[in-house]
Amino acid sequence: MRKNILVAFMMMLSATVFGFAKPRVLVFSKTAGFHHESIAVGVPAVIKMGQENNFDVDTTTNSALFTLQNLKKYKAVIFLSTTGDVLNNEQQAAFEQYIKQGGGFVGVHSATDTEYVWPWYGNLVGAYFKSHPSKQQEADLHVVDRKFIATKHLPVVWRRLDEWYNYKWIAKGLHVLITIDEKSYTGGENGSNHPMSWYHNYDGGRAFYTALGHTDASYSEPLFLKHLLGGIKYAMGRSK
Repeated sequence: MRKNILVAFMMMLSATVFGFAKPRVLVFSKTAGFHHESIAVGVPAVIKMGQENNFDVDTTTNSALFTLQNLKKYKAVIFLSTTGDVLNNEQQAAFEQYIKQGGGFVGVHSATDTEYVWPWYGNLVGAYFKSHPSKQQEADLHVVDRKFIATKHLPVVWRRLDEWYNYKWIAKGLHVLITIDEKSYTGGENGSNHPMSWYHNYDGGRAFYTALGHTDASYSEPLFLKHLLGGIKYAMGRSK
């Protein structure tokens, strides 16, 4: 009898411990501008990543959840193809405090087409969108850092189809992971040093961005999914 009680207690204790230990991320996909259809496949793709990599995933388009008390539950917040002005002043302040207290940020694709009049966010995500070519094209991506968790699995030259962003402004001090070869497609406007993915420590937290992920097909592409997963792990503080 005592043995059964002890076993039950240990199982309950283990469940409690593991429940608290399992990290959680928030996928935020609110759009106040262009709405990417790929959000519909991107959200479940991240949920599946969590199931396979021992982290829980909450998803929302509700900016009212951006309170410091709520954000503290998350190791990272993922802006999945957000666009436009998605947070009000109070929500912006809460998110700033979250990052300053060591939170993580992941920006995917049009996260750079978001919050143009919030300079703190611009520095967090690392750039602001300017334009893209009129059609999706194949292009050569150069993986300039193959030691980082989000790129170590990638080939030196990664040729793929996507919508390739040009930027009106790029922050200083970014650790660039991937650049695009503008000679390999038409419509590039950032020259020979045209970044497509980067990370940096910012204002107490961690930020990762990838411009990839416009297409539905991206979210069933193993190389891209592992790239995104690596960025999420970095933002969560699990990069080693």
